[in-house]
Amino acid sequence: MARDQMVGPWQVPVSDVAVTSVSFDETYGEAMAMGERTPLAVTNPEAAARMAISEAITNIAAADISSLKDIKISANWMAAAGFQNEDQHLFESVKTVGESFCPELGITIPVGKDSLSMRTMWEEDGKQKVVASPVSLIVTGFSPVKSILKTLTPELKVEQDTKLVLIDLSNNNSRLGGSTLAQVFNQSGDETPDADAETIKEFIEKITQLKRSGKILAYHDKSCLLYTSSLCTREPGRQGH
Repeated sequence: MARDQMVGPWQVPVSDVAVTSVSFDETYGEAMAMGERTPLAVTNPEAAARMAISEAITNIAAADISSLKDIKISANWMAAAGFQNEDQHLFESVKTVGESFCPELGITIPVGKDSLSMRTMWEEDGKQKVVASPVSLIVTGFSPVKSILKTLTPELKVEQDTKLVLIDLSNNNSRLGGSTLAQVFNQSGDETPDADAETIKEFIEKITQLKRSGKILAYHDKSCLLYTSSLCTREPGRQGH
């Protein structure tokens, strides 16, 4: 293991990506990252699936990957089959992933699994109780990396002049559906966050260019309400490490 979840001198578990080397004396290896957005599936299962894939991609971007097409994903589906409209939601989610979103990204899905009994029932005080999980896509992205030594972490480099940059991947949409804030007020929210393939493709292309030029010092995926990513970059003309 070249990069575990613990980051910085206080060993805070905030790493976006796990990285391993192929052997003890090599600097190339593999990266893995996860993504999930199950709460969004309560109101928009297709957006939840797209967001889960996008989160895995923006997480794995912290590693020294060469291109978006190098990323493969494992799609793990969970649903309460036969319960209300969950079969339809599962169909819509799988269709948007398999027929549109992943083909547009140029990403393949060589492996996956499913658990289709995500429902429990019991009787309490003479009444039937049911708890069912919304359609859940848990994505694991994996990719070869050129150098395990070039993995970025969220640890800010404060010993030099830098800029903290927030990259908005939502196109200025502030969407609170499925958020913790909505849940605090016992709501599901209205419009959910979503992702589009062209924005993700452009993001990975630009991030790869910045990493190769040595301009990014720290990185952290922030795929939540607005769907964003943060960078710590060198000031133009400054020297740093």
